[in-house]
Amino acid sequence: MSPHSPRLTLTLPSDLRMLSVARAFVEAVGQASGLDRTTIHAVVLATSEAVSNIIRHAHHNRPETQFQIQCTLLADAFEISFHDEGEPFDISAVPHLDPAELRVGGRGVFLMRALMDELTCHRRGERGNILRMVKRRQSASAVRGCG
Repeated sequence: MSPHSPRLTLTLPSDLRMLSVARAFVEAVGQASGLDRTTIHAVVLATSEAVSNIIRHAHHNRPETQFQIQCTLLADAFEISFHDEGEPFDISAVPHLDPAELRVGGRGVFLMRALMDELTCHRRGERGNILRMVKRRQSASAVRGCG
């Protein structure tokens, strides 16, 4: 894929059984884009958290709702956007958790923040949100540990 690749899009029903399909799509786009294995792993894990949150929290496990994943390869980064049909969500209101704190659940946004270089969410019209995640490509010198 060239740095001017088109946006690749997948639309899925809001069903947890589709989680593996979402992961496979993002992984395949990452591989076709020439991303390294570590970056692909981080992006796929962040995708799992995003999709799980959309299905469980934004769509309240209603399979009749849909979400869309859009992947774009930029010259220096890999961008993924998730379009949902949920109520407006303010990601900045989610607290930055202490990783040592013991708690059940509530780690999805923490993981997305830790794995990705950028994480934003904004309203999409009257209903829905766009969650945008960006993972910057490492330069060859950074990958080798130089610089």
